Parts: sequence; C-alpha cells; structure tokens
Amino acid sequence: MRFSDTFLDEIRQRLPISQVVGEYVQWDKRKSQPGRGDMWACCPFHGEKTPSFHADDRKGIYHCFGCGVTGDHFRFLTERGGMSFPEAVEKLAGLAGVPMPARDERAEERDRERKSLYDVMELAAGYFEAALSHNIGAQARGYLNERGVSPKEQVRFRIGYAPDSRNGLKEHLAANGVSAELMDAAGLIVTREDAALPYDRFRNRVMFPIRDFRGRIIAFGGRALSPDVPAKYLNSPETDLFKKRLTLYNGDAARKAAGEGKPVIVVEGYLDVIAAVRAGFEGTVAPLGTALTEEHVTLLWRMTDTPILCFDGDSAGQRAMARTLDVVLPMLQPGKSIRVATLPEGLDPDDLIAKSGAEAFEVLISGARALVDSVWAVETAAGLPETPEGRAALEQALRGKVAMIGDQSVRRHYQQAMDERIQSLFTSSRRGGNWLQGGRPYSGTGGRRGGAFQGASPKRVVSDSLRNSMLLRGAAANAISAREAVILMSLINHPELAEEEMERLAALDFDSPEARKLLGTVIDLIGSGEVPDGEPLSARVAGLGFGDDMARMDELLRRQGIWQWGEDVALIDAQTGLHHALALHYKSVQLNRELKAAELALGQDPSEESFERLKDIQNQIASVDGTEALIEGFGSLSGRATPGF
Repeated sequence: MRFSDTFLDEIRQRLPISQVVGEYVQWDKRKSQPGRGDMWACCPFHGEKTPSFHADDRKGIYHCFGCGVTGDHFRFLTERGGMSFPEAVEKLAGLAGVPMPARDERAEERDRERKSLYDVMELAAGYFEAALSHNIGAQARGYLNERGVSPKEQVRFRIGYAPDSRNGLKEHLAANGVSAELMDAAGLIVTREDAALPYDRFRNRVMFPIRDFRGRIIAFGGRALSPDVPAKYLNSPETDLFKKRLTLYNGDAARKAAGEGKPVIVVEGYLDVIAAVRAGFEGTVAPLGTALTEEHVTLLWRMTDTPILCFDGDSAGQRAMARTLDVVLPMLQPGKSIRVATLPEGLDPDDLIAKSGAEAFEVLISGARALVDSVWAVETAAGLPETPEGRAALEQALRGKVAMIGDQSVRRHYQQAMDERIQSLFTSSRRGGNWLQGGRPYSGTGGRRGGAFQGASPKRVVSDSLRNSMLLRGAAANAISAREAVILMSLINHPELAEEEMERLAALDFDSPEARKLLGTVIDLIGSGEVPDGEPLSARVAGLGFGDDMARMDELLRRQGIWQWGEDVALIDAQTGLHHALALHYKSVQLNRELKAAELALGQDPSEESFERLKDIQNQIASVDGTEALIEGFGSLSGRATPGF
C-alpha cells in the first residue's frame, strides 16, 4: 500500500522522534535538554561509551556523529527495529493517534499528480531564473540592485523574473510536456470564462520562489515592476502543494538555523527576510499574504520555544500586534511563548538595515519584549488611567486577556504578573498589612507583625526595591539612559536652548560617566563660543571623539520613538522635550537621594515612622515613573514607540 506524503508528514509532526528512539536508548541526562527536544544517547547502531547519537525533535531526525547513521521516524524502525516500512507506519500511526488510511486509488493518483506538480514548479523556477539573467530581465535586476539584493543573494533565494507576456511561461511548460491541467493545478496560469485561452498568472514581476520545509518549490510570490497594476505583490493561489496557513517564506532555511541555536524572527515580506538573512539572521521567516495563524505559531514553536515577531511602529503595526496576541494567548504552554520587537515608525527591517546597518537590527532583536510585556503595552497604549474607574477598566481588560490562556499553569502566572503590575502602579499607602517589595505586596517571613520585623531584613527588602527601580536601572549598567540622551541630544542639536539653562545644566548630576563627560564638553563648547556660525555643534562634538556615543543615543531614542531632540524639529518642540526631561531628571535625582537616606534610617531605626517615610518616597518614585510613561514614547512603562515624548 502506498502512503501519501501528507499522511506521513502528519505522523512526523505529531510524534517527537525522541519518543520513537527513546524505546531503544537510554538518554544521557547531563547532555540532553528535553524541553528543547535536544536528546543525546549512546548510539544503538554501534558500540560506544560516550554519547554521540543525537535526536532532534525540531527537525524530526536522528544522527550519530560516530558512525554517521541518520534518518527519520520510519527509517529508525526499519533499520533498528527490523520492521518493514508498512509495519513501521502502522506502529507510528498508532502512537501518533493518526488513523490508518483505507486504500484509495483516487488519493494515490492525486499523490502521483502532486509529485508531478513539484516537477512543474521546478521547471517554472528555472524559466524565471533564466529570464532574470537575460536581457529581458534588466529592469528586474535594476530593481533588485536598488533594494540591495546582490547577485549572490539572487542565486541563494532563486529569485527570477516573469516576463511581460501572457504566454511565455505557458509555452515553455508546454514545450516540456506539461499539460494545461497541471499548469492550472500548480496555479501558474489563469483560466477565465471571459478569456478565450488561459494566460500566465505572473507577468512583469520579480519572482520569489516559496519552498516547503523540505526545500521543494510549492508556490511563487511576484513583485510588480509596473506601478499601475492592482496588486503590488501577488502570491500563487492555494493548491494541493501550497497552503498559506501552513507555509513560511524561508522556513526550510530557518529551521536549519534554529537547530544551530540562532533566533527565529518573523517579519512581513520577502525583501525583509532577505535583508535580515544578509545581516546574519538566517532564522528569519515571513507569512505569505495572511496574518499569523495558529498553524504558523505551531510551526514556529517546532523550530524554537520563543520566536521573535517584528511589528511596525505605526498604528497599523500595533493593531496587527494586538490581533496576533489574541491568536497566541490561547495557545501558550509552559516554556512556549513569543517575544515582540517594535520597529521604528516608518521603517521595515529592510529599511532599518539599509539605513543603520546590521547592528541596529541586532539591537532591535535583542531588545524584544516578552509576551507579558506586550500584552501590558497594548492595554495601556492610550496611557495609564488616573481615575479609579479607569483603573478598574484596565484591570478588567487585563483579566479578559489572561482568561484567554488555555493552560491553567501559564494562566495563573500571567494573572499574578498582571496583578503585580497593577498594584505597583496604583497602590496607595496602607496602614498595617503587607510590606512593599519592589512595588509588590510582601508577606511571609518578611512580614511585619506588631511593629517588629521578623525573618527577612527590612534593609534587604528595601535594597530589592532599589535594584528594581526603573530610575536606577541605567545607573546599574553605567550606560547613558534615555532621559540623559534626550537632554544631551537636545543641547547638541539646539545649542541655543542652553543659554537660559547654563548654570543649572552645569550642575546636572548624571548617572552615566559617559553622559557626564559629554555634557561637560557640550557646555564648554557652547559657553566658549568656539563653534563658528554655520557649523553644526554635532560635527564639532563628533570630532572630539564622541561620535560613537552620539550614534548610540540616536539609536536608543529612535528605537523608543522619541523625536523632540532631532535637529530638524521646531525649536518650541525641542524646548518642550528638554524641559520635560530636565523636570523628570531633577525629580528622580532628588528622590533617589531621599530613598537612600530613608533606607539608611530604616536600617538604624525600624520604626513605623521610618517605614511610612520609605513608603512615601517609593510612591513618589512610582508617580515619576508613571508620569514618564504618560509622556508618549518616553520611559519603558509606555510599552510602545510612538511619535511623542
């Protein structure tokens, strides 16, 4: 009996190969990582004392680095278990819960036709590749050159060109013995009642072959070169080979990259994928003409536990992120989640890499938010509510999102995380009851009974809060913070703003040594008048060795969506942004000093009065944090990058 590829693939997808192999080997506990499907054992095919046999659940294969054997579920049972192929299929189908198919001659005929379709798609890809390298493909090559796609990348991704002809591909396929029925089944021609003859679906388009996870071409995406066509991008229709909900562009290469430990990143389009791969992120994929689906998420989780999703920073991108979160939340499992990276508004990954280099994209990816942070960001996108009714509405919305999570354990932890965030933002001083640890209720052995401390040291409780304070995170890392960057870049791009603030600016106390040094240089240049009229202060500052610092501040502020510091903004906007940053900075410095003094006082005198003073300062710090977040795009609590400060 012949088994269809679809049936065999379903068994492979449902059944981890480590489960199949695990009946014959003893996994090495020190070397294996069950949560990642990365298992090691002594090889069952040859004698050895050190484990060199590897089973990879992501790829669905086994391999021995000692004797070289490799294969999938079925091959293992036929070679190691001594079964015939039908016997192996029957056993694995039972383990996977997949019913054995009855013999269907029609289905077998469709399977043979499907294999023929792969040949048809390969013929089409060769035709498009040849057209791109021919004189007729000059415009397409010019477009690819403008987009930074090198000839080497064109070959790697097998990019081609569909000539502006209604019959070019059709005649090429017919000359190679392909019937019109197969052309239509492959989605390469269009048959319409109002047209006398079928015609080529893709015309005058740059062609991107779409491969399945085995590397076989199953569809095409075409980018129009003419501006007057209805669809700039056109994908193949769904066929027996191509299901959009089950396909990711560059998925086969990304699965291999994920197996090598590289991140899996989801972007929007073909050129974004190619640019990201060029930048060294080989695990980048894109959905095809559809929003991310449950099937896509499942495919991503087979490659990695935490894929990274890139969304545009504009309103459409944020709406897409909100929709995607609603897809992912019900599917969450222990250890399986996503991270979210938000692009600067107006830039896609291709643009970002072209303008700022691979380093900028790496910064974006490394700073991707956890899913729980993204849920919070979406629900607080309009700002943090100030009224009790608004806070109640926020709490209700967050509980609704958490309720979508299917797994009970994950749902419980999400609810705890949201409760802690709400309480850290909206808590008020309470007499008696719990201690506040980092803005959260603190009870247990560190609780307070009868005005006396028991168990944990109150000084340690305060130190945890101090370490977790948003205002001090920049100081811990000795890096220039966003607030410091706003002040410095505003002065560099608008030195006239320093005249009215010169004495106060000279007395500023920055956390970062680099920020203090740069501020001193800027004030000296402005005060001495050494910069000639017409020469930008930024050029002089960069020439003094601060170019890298300025570039890092530029990237930091653009990534957070802060715009008032730029040299091209109106002076009044720059002045407003600078005043906001200075006000928050002066307040935070004062509160930090008071917090340290209160911590010391509490350690020396653990009284009710000392504790109430400490809580009051903590509440004021939370208020500053909230104010900073409400100034759009400034402060990580806002959770979004929007054009505001």
